[in-house]
Amino acid sequence: MALAKKAVVSTFSMAMMTGAAVVSLRGLPMMAKEQLTLFVYVAFATFIFLIPAALVSAELGGAFGEKGGGVYTWVKEAFGARWGFVAIWLQWIQNVVWYPTVLAFSAAAIAYVVGKPELANNGPYVGVFCIACYWAATWISLRGVDAIAKVTSWAFLVGTVLPGVIIMGLAAIWIYQGNPIAMLHPVATDSVSVMSMTGGHAHPRYFPNITGMGDIAFLAGIILLFAGVEVHAVHANEMTEPKRQFPLAILIASVVIILLFTLGSFAVATVLPNQDINLQEGLMKAFQQIFDKFGMGWATPIVCLLLAFGGVGGVMSWISGPSRGLLWTAQEGEIPPFLAKTNKQGVQISILIVQGVIVTALSVTYFVMKDVSVAFFLLSAMTISLYLIMYMLMYAAAIRLRYSQPDLRRSYRVPGGTAGMWLIAGVGFAGVVFSFVVSFFPPSQLPVGSPTLYVGLVVAGTVIFTGLPLLITFFKQASWRAVQQPPMVTPVLAKAS
Repeated sequence: MALAKKAVVSTFSMAMMTGAAVVSLRGLPMMAKEQLTLFVYVAFATFIFLIPAALVSAELGGAFGEKGGGVYTWVKEAFGARWGFVAIWLQWIQNVVWYPTVLAFSAAAIAYVVGKPELANNGPYVGVFCIACYWAATWISLRGVDAIAKVTSWAFLVGTVLPGVIIMGLAAIWIYQGNPIAMLHPVATDSVSVMSMTGGHAHPRYFPNITGMGDIAFLAGIILLFAGVEVHAVHANEMTEPKRQFPLAILIASVVIILLFTLGSFAVATVLPNQDINLQEGLMKAFQQIFDKFGMGWATPIVCLLLAFGGVGGVMSWISGPSRGLLWTAQEGEIPPFLAKTNKQGVQISILIVQGVIVTALSVTYFVMKDVSVAFFLLSAMTISLYLIMYMLMYAAAIRLRYSQPDLRRSYRVPGGTAGMWLIAGVGFAGVVFSFVVSFFPPSQLPVGSPTLYVGLVVAGTVIFTGLPLLITFFKQASWRAVQQPPMVTPVLAKAS
């Protein structure tokens, strides 16, 4: 079978797809709630997690860009196909569980658009919305990487970057008008995590008030907001010059990610007092309150519509990533061969259908649970540790490959030679191990409900979903490898904008 012409994804599209995979503005109120201490959290996540992940992904993505496969190929080259499968499986399965949570965010945004915020806590509405939007995003994804890149890029720019710029602009106007900066004026009723009492007056904290593992667990949660910078490495071989373009795209995406998270959360904390930042209803409530302060209540549904579009775009960004990496494992016989089926655009149709069935089943949770926020939490808690294990494998693979394949052509190298790789990947690995350990402790800053239920879910999710790929590779039928798979057809695509 003749291979189709190689697809072309531009550097800009790759950067926007990566940004869309990482940035979700729904995390801004959570960080803003920490007031001035948010800068410590953001700095920690940036230097301990995002920068190491970006640099290591840039080296591995450039080195193996023409092969494709993302973390599957990286870990496979270092430790063999079995552990490569474990890595891509963990990236995929944690993401599948995550879909209903981010779509619930979009459902809440649409509830504000139609002027009925109470729908955000209506289980059947949220469940139907999640299922319908997910299958619509899957239908677009089946049209090929070009369609995904265009929709995702626009969704990220219009639904994430633009609202982020709007809220930053409003905060700048707020300061210019001489209004008080809320985070600098805490009140005695605020949490001790953001203020201290001196002489009977409340003063803002500049560093987190860490008194136990629950406070540290929140720091690990912040780190997860920055996860995903490596996810679109599976599409590196669909770029014209992947060895040069992919590292550059990672750099651009990282800068955008840091600016949006830092300045966006700063903007929310500038305008809204701590007691007015509502974590339960999230960013939509924050926008509503800010617009009301400026006498611009009419703008709330407009921005909420953009936020909903951005949330769906984030889902599309992830649909095409981990599932694409899983396709490589199917074609190499690590999972049943029927999952290697692709459509005429070269898209992994069988995997996407299986993925859709799982997401649909998870979305039914919203129908059977009375409290949407509890269902949201239950789904979120299951994904915490899975992604962290994948990052451990990625960092370990980067170090191993410096020894096992020293002559591999790397268009970008983590600076400092082998010692530099040990330092950067070592810092990243240590940060991930730290986050993994404390992820088993309920964060004291968030209303997680029953601590026992939280710990039970995290432990069960970690054991079950990490054990599944190991069991699959252990019991896989020898006939899987014997099945001759047709060569993967790379779709013919126009250059993405």
